[in-house]
Order: sequence, then structure tokens, then C-alpha cells
Amino acid sequence: MSIADRASQTQAVAIHLYPEVEVLDFAGPFEVFATASRVASRLRPTAPPPFAVFTVAREAAPVRARAGLRVLPDHGFADCPRVDVLLVPGGVVDAELADARTIDWIRARADEAGIVASVCTGAFLLAEAGLLSGRAATTHWEDLDALRARHRDVDVRADVRWIDEGAVVTSAGIAAGIDMSLHLVARLAGRDLAVRTARQMDVTWHDVP
Repeated sequence: MSIADRASQTQAVAIHLYPEVEVLDFAGPFEVFATASRVASRLRPTAPPPFAVFTVAREAAPVRARAGLRVLPDHGFADCPRVDVLLVPGGVVDAELADARTIDWIRARADEAGIVASVCTGAFLLAEAGLLSGRAATTHWEDLDALRARHRDVDVRADVRWIDEGAVVTSAGIAAGIDMSLHLVARLAGRDLAVRTARQMDVTWHDVP
């Protein structure tokens, strides 16, 4: 089914930011969803965009990502709008794992979102919130054993780009988040749009996990 035949509903995509977040983990998916909406607007100029993507952190104040990049989130937890897709990127997650406010927020937002997704070590935050219990999941190849050891109730799998468990989708390390996000575009707005988005971004979409 083409994008023109899909229901005209804008999906709100929230990307969680925190100190020491991996830059491509959040910037890659952000670019995918933003580009998908731009491409869709060319195909169907009068229709609402398929995605509205924004960033959210504990506070709406600058966040220093890995390697020192400063990012200004669109929202803090307190004023975050409705979320249809929550994406949790990876990075250095130790402080976030120990922060009850962050874990509680992820858990609460998962209750309202249709899909919760992670990139790389973002899977640890989903697991800490109880979202991966009894499910298959993946993460960066360096962190597979650590995820298994910390969460024995999770079926941790290697050698996959992403795993789609319906309400929860996880991807492997860093650039795999782009493949996963294109998969989500295909799932939510049609494969035609995902293919066109990958072409617009000039990336090779690994569309088989």
C-alpha cells in the first residue's frame, strides 16, 4: 500500500535525550522520521505529515551528548506532549539506570505509546523499566552479555539489526537505529515511503533484520 492510501494521522515520535547519549543513536532516527515527513509532503501536499518528531529530556535544558555535543531538547518530562512512538537511544546509560525518575517516565510513557523502541544500549533502560521481560531483544554487540547478565528474563539475541516484538522494538548498535527507524516508517506509513526515505537520505536500508 502506498503512502497515499494510508490513514492521514500524524504520529508523535519522542526521542529521549540524556547526558552522554550517543549522537547517531538519536540523530539517525530523528533524520529518518523528519525526512519521511518531508518526502511524504511532496507526494501528498495537502495531507498531514506522517510523523512529528521531537526530543525530550528530564529538563528542557541543554544536554551534553557523547564527545561534547550540546543539544537543546524540545521538552522536559513535565511538559512532554502526547507520544505515539517513544525512542530511547543508547550511550553511557549508567546514570540513567540509577535515576528512578527516568525509569518511571519511560514506563509511564510506554503505557500511552503504541510503540517503544531502543537503539543500542537504550535496551538497558527499556529492560530496567520492565518492558523487555519475556521478550526477545538486542543491543550493541559489545553489550549483549551484560544485558543477559543483568536481565535474565530477556531473550537477548545477537547478529540481528533489529527485533520487532510489536509494542517494543529494539535495535543493535548505533547505525542499526537507522535501519530500525526505516522499518518503523514502513510499518506505520508504508514500505513505499520507507524506500523513498532511504533513497532521499542516500543510505542503504538493511530491511531484513
